[in-house]
Amino acid sequence: MAGQPRRAQRKSWFVLLLAVGLLQAPILAQAMVVDVGTPLEEGIETNFGGRSLLVEELTTTWCVSCAEIDPYLVGVADSHGSRIALMAYHPNDGQDAFAPEAAQHRIERLRAINADLPGTPTFMVEGGFYRTGTDAWVDVQRDILDEEVTRQTYTKLKFTIQQQGTMITASISGFEGHASNGSQLTFLLLEHGKEVPKDTINPGEATRDRVVIGTSECLIANNSVTTTLGLVEATASTGCTSDFSIQFEALDSFSVVLIHEQAFSSLEQREDLGSFGALEFAYRGRSVDDAWNPVWIVLATAVATGLLIFQKRETKDDK
Repeated sequence: MAGQPRRAQRKSWFVLLLAVGLLQAPILAQAMVVDVGTPLEEGIETNFGGRSLLVEELTTTWCVSCAEIDPYLVGVADSHGSRIALMAYHPNDGQDAFAPEAAQHRIERLRAINADLPGTPTFMVEGGFYRTGTDAWVDVQRDILDEEVTRQTYTKLKFTIQQQGTMITASISGFEGHASNGSQLTFLLLEHGKEVPKDTINPGEATRDRVVIGTSECLIANNSVTTTLGLVEATASTGCTSDFSIQFEALDSFSVVLIHEQAFSSLEQREDLGSFGALEFAYRGRSVDDAWNPVWIVLATAVATGLLIFQKRETKDDK
């Protein structure tokens, strides 16, 4: 009977290696970053992803502390791009130099549940606690880790980016998830290195990053495009999950984020600003490689501990 424990041990280690590989795969296959200058005429399709977390920032061009933290967040986007989709909302407050309609629309979405938004900069991870101030990033990182560990399922998304002349089209090409009638698909267009007009109050650098300038929403209940702001057009001929697409004028550097989330009309009933899944395509340069994700290490350690306990019990039972 001595061979039985050995067989159990080999089986346990095999399951462990398999589990670690499965845990690692969905986290690494997330955001796609393409260097500026890469031709887009033939089209580029993302991998299936969706595990990236929404990190939304409320910011302004005139805010001193916002200007201080913005260069740091450029590095954060570089080093954690596969873990988070980091975006900046500039409000229509009469002072901000950008004030795009798309950003104000997203801010109103946040206000549907939290009417009183705090000052800037303010960060939210998956619509959770507000973290305000330049020293709040430690709490933001903790929120990110908490969300990564607790999120067990997510909608898998895939889309393509293609340029024709001066126009770029983003089109959904894959959807695997629960397409509830109270949910929607949302495209967000972000501009990197957006220049701040010289005749405005600007205590920081000449540009701002991750500026949300366009959005479109497709309501899954009736497969209709309900919102289009800052884009040339948006369509869904046969359905939101099959051919929802947006078109926008080509930018030097941009990101497109596809999100599966609650529809605006469902927010008051469900009180949930978090996403079911989010995936980013980034067309920008990178100064820092994507960081190693610690979450799968934590999960793998938990799996290893459980398998070792199981192995000891199995061995004891064989005696």
